Amino acid sequence: MPSCEQGVFYDWGSAPRTTACPANARGARCARPGAPADPAARRVGTLAWVQLNLSQDPLADALLSEEPLALLIGMVLDQQVPLEWAFAGPAELKRRLGDRLDARMIASMDTGQLVGAFSAKPALHRYPGSMARRVQDLCRVVVDDYGGEAQKVWSDVSSGSQLLERVKELPGFGDHKAKIFVALLGKQLGVRPKGWQEAAVPFSEPGSFRSVADIIDPGSLAKVRLFKQQAKATQKVAQRRHQRNE
Repeated sequence: MPSCEQGVFYDWGSAPRTTACPANARGARCARPGAPADPAARRVGTLAWVQLNLSQDPLADALLSEEPLALLIGMVLDQQVPLEWAFAGPAELKRRLGDRLDARMIASMDTGQLVGAFSAKPALHRYPGSMARRVQDLCRVVVDDYGGEAQKVWSDVSSGSQLLERVKELPGFGDHKAKIFVALLGKQLGVRPKGWQEAAVPFSEPGSFRSVADIIDPGSLAKVRLFKQQAKATQKVAQRRHQRNE
């Protein structure tokens, strides 16, 4: 039976806290089967201990699992690049910023310096300049509206519709991406206010492989990628038919 050291574990419905592992306290395992045994890669969720597997890199995924701001930044970067690249970005950004990923620091830093951190080889995104500015805008909203604590975007919502509206107000989150994020919070992180499934349709559908909300391992990643490829192919066929009929 693995044990957990005293450390900081994240409750996605409240603030970070230093505590002994509650799973160990009740004689249970700390993480689902196959999850890393490293305590740094664990956190406590509203419903369960979860290790995200979005970037498929253990260290990058550990950061996504531990720090809400990192997950928000990963979602912003998930655009026009492979999703593994996008969700590995927050860990590399943290390294480039002196091992800190803090909303207040990013919000107040010189924009040129942040663009430089994004643009240094290898670049963090296909469009490092625009994404650096978008991430800075995101952090400014987190600071101005949520006191610099990213988890407050969702920690006190009373309904799924309220959660969706809050996420849509964040820079870099349109309706489509906001629904995916609400589905990710509900499906994997236990953030499930009343009506969250309705707010996140169709990405909240159980057993689907539509988005990052459904990725838990390499197999599900492959299924999500196949779904997206098929959706794009179907869209292209429909566009050609529309053009022929004009």
